[in-house]
Amino acid sequence: MRLTKFSDYALRVLLYAASIEDGRLVTIGETASIYGISQGHLKKVVMSLIHAGFLQGTRGRTGGFRLARPANEIRLGEVLRATETDFALVECFQQGNACCISRPCRLPPIFAKAVKSFMDTLDQFTIADVMMAPEQFGLEAERA
Repeated sequence: MRLTKFSDYALRVLLYAASIEDGRLVTIGETASIYGISQGHLKKVVMSLIHAGFLQGTRGRTGGFRLARPANEIRLGEVLRATETDFALVECFQQGNACCISRPCRLPPIFAKAVKSFMDTLDQFTIADVMMAPEQFGLEAERA
């Protein structure tokens, strides 16, 4: 299983936002610069996280975003469910399945159990569990 860049970037955005303890707004430009990600792509990620309730956004010249909930209330599995569009590991999980052995095949329940275990594991951890200090983002000079 491989996560999309969208989910990867979503987790990165949440990690960075969680590292800002003074409650200030984080900008898309600032975050894009830290990670070396295009601002346009990051804007889509941030908007999705705002829509899903993980971030609180403020528009305008002095706008930005911050966590909408405490980091210990944002589960990693919850984030992936909101950002991943496809957990179909094999064709028989997809709409329009054309596999000729789908009915007698014993693989689907095993793959379904694997996906459930994967998500159950991620549900055990929150953003707070994987938070980093601001200086780990290379920000020690900016904050001094």
